[in-house]
Amino acid sequence: MEQLTGLDASFLYLDQKKAPMHIGSLCIYDPSTAPNGFVRFKDILKFIEERLPMAKTFRQKLARVPLGVDHPYWVEDDDFDLEFHVRHIALPAPGDWRQLCIQAARIFSRPLDMDRPLWEITVIEGLDNVEGVPKGSFAFVTKIHHAGIDGVSGVDIMNALHSITPEVTLPTDIPTWKPERRPTAPEMLLRGYVGALKNPFRWVDLIGRSVPGAARVVKGLIKKEFGIEALRKVPKTRLNQSISANRVFDGRTFPLADIKAIKNELPGAKVNDVMLAVVGGGLRKYLARHGEVHDDSLVALAPISVRSEGEANQMGNQVSGMSVRLGTHIADPRERFKFVYEGTQDSKALTNAMGARQLSEVAKMAPALFTGLAARLYSEFGFANRMRPFFNTVVTNIPGPPIPIYSAGAKMVSFYGMLCLTDGIGLGHIVESYVGNISVSFTACRKLMPDPEFYAECLEDSFDELKEAMLGSAAAKKTSAKKVSAKKAGTKKIVAKKAPAKKVTAKKAAPKKAAPKKVAAKKVSPAKAAPKKPAVKKAVAKLDATKPVAAKQAPVAELPLGDKPTETVVTQESKTA
Repeated sequence: MEQLTGLDASFLYLDQKKAPMHIGSLCIYDPSTAPNGFVRFKDILKFIEERLPMAKTFRQKLARVPLGVDHPYWVEDDDFDLEFHVRHIALPAPGDWRQLCIQAARIFSRPLDMDRPLWEITVIEGLDNVEGVPKGSFAFVTKIHHAGIDGVSGVDIMNALHSITPEVTLPTDIPTWKPERRPTAPEMLLRGYVGALKNPFRWVDLIGRSVPGAARVVKGLIKKEFGIEALRKVPKTRLNQSISANRVFDGRTFPLADIKAIKNELPGAKVNDVMLAVVGGGLRKYLARHGEVHDDSLVALAPISVRSEGEANQMGNQVSGMSVRLGTHIADPRERFKFVYEGTQDSKALTNAMGARQLSEVAKMAPALFTGLAARLYSEFGFANRMRPFFNTVVTNIPGPPIPIYSAGAKMVSFYGMLCLTDGIGLGHIVESYVGNISVSFTACRKLMPDPEFYAECLEDSFDELKEAMLGSAAAKKTSAKKVSAKKAGTKKIVAKKAPAKKVTAKKAAPKKAAPKKVAAKKVSPAKAAPKKPAVKKAVAKLDATKPVAAKQAPVAELPLGDKPTETVVTQESKTA
């Protein structure tokens, strides 16, 4: 039996019918690689059942403390039913990418049963009309409560559900599962009372360990080693309101080689910086279409893993986070990329000074009664509609395998993440890598974003513009962003006609500065640039003169689903960075 930390339990307290706190994915598989050339539902059930002991999340459910005086515990479910957690449906007509996105969003919007282990997998067949997907393919829509996993422990669950060869073989070191006696209510109440007595001593210890970090922050601010611009002036957008229970989902995939070539044009930049700039450009286009042009940059929360080697198979969340400005107020994609890079360097320096691990520990110490009450009051009184948000969206980076992986012998052909939302945060992104490609997928509230296809096109156009700006028009024409959905004849025309807010921003253009030759830059002039920070000024100044540096090929690890994290901020970057 293992108790949830304050951070893990906060996802339970935030959980509502309209805002279930689970994360998930859409995975598409080609069954032709299976030993028999096809995969039946019972083959999938058998494959998953054999691997249940490989991840604790599969068989553990919640045991709550009476009166809510302390955080709940994870206990083994002695009445586990696999077929309750693994379902099977067919994709409705017309069976294309758009319909798959609609079906995945509909499944993802439904809350989990809180009296059972907090996960579900829905197997969807009938994907024959999805462009770029082999005939006979099927999909997994996975849902796992955020109280039980973070992005890195989710990778361990992906390892449990997959193998690195089509042959269905079991690892030799699978532990034997043993049922656990469920504690009685008096026993749970006693545990809660003892935990409450220990909390003051834990806080004293945590405060003592946090003092050096606070001193480093003050010193860094005085010496101007970093700033706190990302923590101030967060604009409020149409996406930062109270949300509904309905979701939309979509995604786009880009060649990893192109992204590495772009990041190599700016010394020190990472793959994650490129993708943040792409998201910033996509948001700028989308909001401009809806008449929202902000002078201040939108801010994203970028989660950071602080999970150590010894915590690799533990349940729960070992994460911190940093705020990153997305450069949505800058029209020129090249300048936006530099702005994002400078901002991430600033945020990393600040987070390092504070101590990412310490920030995570503070969140874990949140008292049960206070956290639950605060979450309910925030939602009930509609504070999301009255207050400025602390950040506008979430962009989380999940490292994926550099080699193909298989489930029940079927090869995974694509992977897209899905993210939970809450009041005030109606849009979330997941950036994931897999076999030479990087995908950016998003989950949004349907009330706040009724046109997800248009936003997906905005992300695609943002990538194309950044690629042309950094690599030149000739290179941009060689390869373009791969669309995972069927081509819609009218979609690109809409994007072309509705260029970002020409009339609103034209008045703010500097009269003496000539606009760049690119069409997009003529229509919207860059907003005033933020001052460059000393730590990155030299790297940015060398942008035009520096030749691209060949990206280093990351070695293939024994477990292919990403690196094991360390306790530094760098763990936010995937192996592809």
